[in-house]
Amino acid sequence: MARAGITAERLTRAAAEVADELGFDHVTGSAVARRLGVKEPSLYAHIRNARELKVRVALLALQEMADQTAAAIAGRAGKDALTALAGVYRDYATTHPGRYAASRHELDPETAAGSAGPRHSEMLRALLRGYDLPEPGQTDAIRFLGAAIHGYVSLEAAGSFNHTPRDTDASWAWMIDTLDLALRARSANPA
Repeated sequence: MARAGITAERLTRAAAEVADELGFDHVTGSAVARRLGVKEPSLYAHIRNARELKVRVALLALQEMADQTAAAIAGRAGKDALTALAGVYRDYATTHPGRYAASRHELDPETAAGSAGPRHSEMLRALLRGYDLPEPGQTDAIRFLGAAIHGYVSLEAAGSFNHTPRDTDASWAWMIDTLDLALRARSANPA
């Protein structure tokens, strides 16, 4: 029987808070139970196991990021859309580091298909239409953008850029400019 006051949504939100405060690797049934002020067994009326708890955080993160991205890129195209999209990911990683890590969590194919993950791909494809890239170039560009943006964000979050005096915002702007140039060059020469 489900414990009064604990809902699937409340449980997911508590797990997301644990992820942001302690790190996604620390999302466990016991950590979430402590956060909610309940005994761990009471969580299992809502989840099967700790893996499901992590999947719920991943799904929440993907949904939040998709909603923020859609709002940020609405009415924009080309470099403006690219800058807005990348900015959402970077800001989300800063604001919600554990959830951001959760958004990279591997999901089984069925769960992934029903998540906001495909929405992210659709938004990227819409952004890439502004660069007039045909397939298979669009798929390659999605992977290229993902690697560059998520790579930068992950390295920045890990403190990897703290050892030089150059401001990370300046390097970020340089990267976005370079991504835009690369996409425009590929548009002119799709081979």
